[in-house]
Amino acid sequence: MTQTEAELGPVDYLVVEYPDGKPTGEALPYLLDLVDKGTIRILDVALIAAGEDGSATVVQPDASGDSGFAVFDGAATGMLSEEDLADAAAILTPGTVGAILVYENTWAAPFATALRRAGARMVANGRIPVNALLAAIDAEEENA
Repeated sequence: MTQTEAELGPVDYLVVEYPDGKPTGEALPYLLDLVDKGTIRILDVALIAAGEDGSATVVQPDASGDSGFAVFDGAATGMLSEEDLADAAAILTPGTVGAILVYENTWAAPFATALRRAGARMVANGRIPVNALLAAIDAEEENA
């Protein structure tokens, strides 16, 4: 195991769609707070416009208006390939703008490092959709 492998936490991505095509930046302070606290490390960010024909056009952060995304200007590492951008555009509604965020869960790096050192390997992971979780809580409350 190399030192780089030992120090990395799990890496995730998310794609967010802005239906009106105009990111507001309202959530950015919360994201930046996670970075400032060392909870996550942003590895790559891209804003894309999904064309009516299914094409993807990279939108410069400062071109997205007064959304606050300019803070990410120059933050792209090149980790996101043209294929990644096209895949993201394919799941966006045509005519919308999407934000793609690739981030490391730095909070989990020591735990992940310990697992790797112990010879453990990830055999499954996933996320429970918030709506499913809320539905389960509501059902439990109704049955109580």
